[in-house]
Amino acid sequence: MYKHVALLVRQDDMTHEEFVDYWQNEHTPIAREIEGVTRYQTVLPTDPENAEFDGIAELYFEDLDALHDALGSEGSRDYDPDRGKAKEAREDVDNFLAIDRRPRFIGEEKVQKDEVNGETDGLYKHSAFLVRKEGMTHEEFVDHWQNEHTPIAREIEGVVKYNTVLPTDPENAEFDGVAELYFEDLDALHDALGSEGSRDYDPDRGKAKEAREDVDNFLAIDERPRFIGRETVQKDETGN
Repeated sequence: MYKHVALLVRQDDMTHEEFVDYWQNEHTPIAREIEGVTRYQTVLPTDPENAEFDGIAELYFEDLDALHDALGSEGSRDYDPDRGKAKEAREDVDNFLAIDRRPRFIGEEKVQKDEVNGETDGLYKHSAFLVRKEGMTHEEFVDHWQNEHTPIAREIEGVVKYNTVLPTDPENAEFDGVAELYFEDLDALHDALGSEGSRDYDPDRGKAKEAREDVDNFLAIDERPRFIGRETVQKDETGN
């Protein structure tokens, strides 16, 4: 599956509560009907005051061409669709988003572990937007991430679902990849991965400790945005 991940930042004159109200009640009914969208989910921060973003919107497509037709390609912030719900959604974002401060990512999702049969509605999710360590190529980064780190990360205590998302256009992507770890319980997430802003988190046991030690081998930690939130599935036609 291909997906577009938008990290959302509200306009300066809005409160987080005003942003959420508009996003969920005005924009989401438009976005989930964008042509080609097979699944649409939103993620709200569990701790808005410490979150790096106001929310995450994720739109899935079966076909990469359909994604590009609807939402543009990597780096196309000036994309201006001329028809359908994509046009309506693009016009609406100016009502609540700070567009220039909204990172976006287009990639192919790989499900590395799934104990919930794709049912993620209501689960707590840690999304890490990964930037490779200086001196590594993107290919070297992917090799270590997929073959060395992923076998550790998917066994972290409490993880019920684990996805990795690889960019379809690495040269223009804002990140080298996205790691998504799902938990049924927020306390379990915090125990395994720390809370919002805890970049100095240093677990002392189990796979969480092993994974934390390994990130120094391939990630630029200080350049890696992270987001902890609760996911709501707004649309799902994928058959999960």
